[in-house]
Amino acid sequence: MVLHTKMSSENPSSTLQGDNIPMSTSSQTTSLAENDMLQKLHLASQEVLVAAQKKGRSKCPKCNSSRMFYCYTCYVPVESVPIGDIPCVKLPLKIDIIKHPNETDGKSTAIHAKLLAYDAVTIHTFPCIPDYYDQKDEIILVFPGKNSVSIKESLLLLNNCEDKKKESSCEPPSKCLKLSQENYKSEKQDKNDKVKLNCLKKVVFIDSTWNQTNKIIADERLQGLVTVELTERKTCFWRHQKGSPETYLSTIEAIYFFMVDYHTHILEEDYQGEYDNLLFFFTFMYRLIKDAKHSAGKI
Repeated sequence: MVLHTKMSSENPSSTLQGDNIPMSTSSQTTSLAENDMLQKLHLASQEVLVAAQKKGRSKCPKCNSSRMFYCYTCYVPVESVPIGDIPCVKLPLKIDIIKHPNETDGKSTAIHAKLLAYDAVTIHTFPCIPDYYDQKDEIILVFPGKNSVSIKESLLLLNNCEDKKKESSCEPPSKCLKLSQENYKSEKQDKNDKVKLNCLKKVVFIDSTWNQTNKIIADERLQGLVTVELTERKTCFWRHQKGSPETYLSTIEAIYFFMVDYHTHILEEDYQGEYDNLLFFFTFMYRLIKDAKHSAGKI
């Protein structure tokens, strides 16, 4: 899918790899610039993908289907791509991806997340999704909307929801006022509230075209979840939806940028490329398609 992003009110100064590429500002859109896509990220060697490309399609070790690089049905690399040569990304949170049934498996970047962070990522095909109601004090949904908040604000809303749950019931996030940066800082000064920042356990993403999201987001099983809108970046996705803004991210881009923001804004740690390998397949395919278009004289 593709997720719309917005300008951040937090205006952090964190950068990718310390190369002075701003992750977000209050006055401009940021992106993975074309030349930075491969050069500035800390990626594992992609020689295994280069070799697999030369060999052509290979069998899936589970279903024996002929695929290139990986099987998008079984979520495993094909026989020509040894699983030991594929990076394993350790994520601090669990990820649920809700995929629209009309989203073509072979074209979805959601598969990349499952391949690279297998134990942390679960893919559900709508309408077969979990009921998140009883876990809404520890789950957020990444989706833009009038009630969406920043990542920092979402943690405070979850804390508020958890406290109210102990007393009675939690009000829907739509009834909660957005919390200011000043409130966030004062909350963090209290040690007890700082511990509560660990209440977030899972993040839900929607894998769908923008026009297909309405039915999913309206599902009663997603109601009451705190919704988060990412800070604004430009997409590098080669299947960018015609007529839509450049800030509509592919699913794997959205997951990657969320993790970077979580690392810098919530964990408050310097980012050293811990999640860059989430873009392991994405960057390789980006380069292949760019080279093919260049050879065809389309760019």
